[in-house]
Amino acid sequence: MNLANASCESGTLPKPIKGFEQINRYWDKTHELYVAKILPGEYYVTAANEAIVTVLGSCVSACIRDNVFGIGGMNHFMLPIQNEDDRRAASRFGAAERYGNVAMEHLINEILKNGGRRENLEVKIFGGGKILQEMTDIGDSNIRFIREYLKTEGFLITAEDLGDICPRKVMYFPQTGKVKLKKLRSLHNTTVVERETQYLEGLQRKPKVGEVDLF
Repeated sequence: MNLANASCESGTLPKPIKGFEQINRYWDKTHELYVAKILPGEYYVTAANEAIVTVLGSCVSACIRDNVFGIGGMNHFMLPIQNEDDRRAASRFGAAERYGNVAMEHLINEILKNGGRRENLEVKIFGGGKILQEMTDIGDSNIRFIREYLKTEGFLITAEDLGDICPRKVMYFPQTGKVKLKKLRSLHNTTVVERETQYLEGLQRKPKVGEVDLF
């Protein structure tokens, strides 16, 4: 659907926070609001009445909101942590949010920058499934990372659904903090596995000087 020509029955597309204009959003007839769809390595923050959705395999998403002012967002990361050398290299190619520590810092900082307060933040975490058979420790590593990160930073986890062997579809409503989660029991549709495998292969490829890293 062309959002620029959306009919009045689909409401008015909320103006995105500066920096998130590139995130794909669509009208959801069931919930009667706009939904931002994020992929691995992306995150989205909003103060409007809209939802954020993603599909997770071994990746993890943190859903964070200010429970007083209603601003919040979601990230989607593939690898748990990035060292300083990798951080400097990745930042040159716009690839930093693929790592959990950077994805968490950026999501939290963006919420605070747009009016959220650290003491009001509530956190819900999802994902870390064991779906990549040849790389079975990725989901577990992501789970260990996110729990340790939140403990170290002093954030309380108010809800979680982690591990298992199936992908998840997660829809988050930052204004209310509500989460809708669906476990995708069938892997006949291999889209999630294929996407994460290709994405991981891209992460492991060292960028060359002057190369643009697309993900």
